[in-house]
Amino acid sequence: MADRPSAREALALATDSFEELPYSARKSAPDGPLGWPGYDGSRARAAARTGEDESVVCGVADVEGTRAVLIAFEFGYLGGSLGEGTGDRLEAAYAHAMAHRLPMVSLVATGGSRMQEGMLALTQLQRVARASARAREARLPQIAVLRDPTTGGGWATLGAGADVVLALPGAQVGFAGSRVRPPDADPTAYTAEAQVAAGAVDALVPPEELRTTLGRWLRLLTRPSSDPAPPPHALGVPDLPSTGWDAVRRARAPHRPRATAYLDAYFTSRVQLSGDRCGGADPDGMLCGFGDHQGRTVAYAAQTGTATRPAGYRTAARLVRLADRLGIPVLTLVDTPGAANDADAERQGAGAAIAGLFAAVAAARTPLTTLVIGEGGSGGALALAAPGNTWATPDSYFSVIAPELATAILKRPPTEVEPTADALRIRPQDLVELGVVQGIVGPEGGEADGSC
Repeated sequence: MADRPSAREALALATDSFEELPYSARKSAPDGPLGWPGYDGSRARAAARTGEDESVVCGVADVEGTRAVLIAFEFGYLGGSLGEGTGDRLEAAYAHAMAHRLPMVSLVATGGSRMQEGMLALTQLQRVARASARAREARLPQIAVLRDPTTGGGWATLGAGADVVLALPGAQVGFAGSRVRPPDADPTAYTAEAQVAAGAVDALVPPEELRTTLGRWLRLLTRPSSDPAPPPHALGVPDLPSTGWDAVRRARAPHRPRATAYLDAYFTSRVQLSGDRCGGADPDGMLCGFGDHQGRTVAYAAQTGTATRPAGYRTAARLVRLADRLGIPVLTLVDTPGAANDADAERQGAGAAIAGLFAAVAAARTPLTTLVIGEGGSGGALALAAPGNTWATPDSYFSVIAPELATAILKRPPTEVEPTADALRIRPQDLVELGVVQGIVGPEGGEADGSC
């Protein structure tokens, strides 16, 4: 415990300035609501040891120039556990954030609910969940930073329930605390690193980078805009393909610019949202996050040219829903031969994941813009495309199915693949004529032939 930073030290690490909110002290019966023998003495000793009279410190802070409500847990006060007094302070912090339209940051370090207050302590989780839901309805961003340890109900509400979840490297993170796990449990499963791999945490942040990282996130999430994001300029070849198979060949070229190149060229800075919050992540197939484009925030979801996994579709849907709630325009980059179709993908709910992304895109009120930068393989690509605002690069194609598969389904010989590609009309200029895409983007400072 001596090695764990206190709540005040965590606040100093994360903020430029901090002003604590006033508290109304709860009147408590001797030894608490249950009359737990020695509870008053435990609280007095915790207060003397930490200088705090509850397990959370709440206030208003400046973080790299952005005003926010900060909640910091004091693990030295009864293990950062939640009791009725904790619930009072948390609810008041949420109320202040909503009254002043401020984003929220929780620096979590807790062992769970306070046993000395029994079920009354556990029901504080419902208060927290209700306050968080109201803040979500008010379109206020919520960010959690997981310190060591983050377990129990604090992880299942303030932690995992946040819009963006960051964690300090090496932090113990899991619903089960160290003293209540099965004796043969793998300890590495209860770490921040494992939670990143499982899609429950967006990123690890070293303590020395915490303030800068939080400042960047807060700045990006608090800049709504009603204007659509402009499509990026093309980075590949400027001329249009002559045949359908030429379009396929160029889109599959190994040295064609991929999502990372487009994102680097489009954004001056960006932060990454990772994980589907359902136990999976697709870091190699789907890149999601928020970035700064010409002074305003744009959310992005970008396929990387591989077959997209179910976790990738769920992460993209999560991104679209969050951007929609915060009023931030979305840019999507389509580049996939199709959705992953192996047995594991089916077991992971590929159909439901793709359906969820289709629904998120269809329901979005914030403007969406799509650029097809490579392969547009069937429904696995279309799920990410903005209806009525999809564009294409000269080295891309979009098809109902891959020409090879169409040839096989039609029981044609392999020599018919190239004519089949022509018949499918998958070239960028064909897509413009068909009304599938709005136009073809050219390189910066120029236009592609046939662009609209």
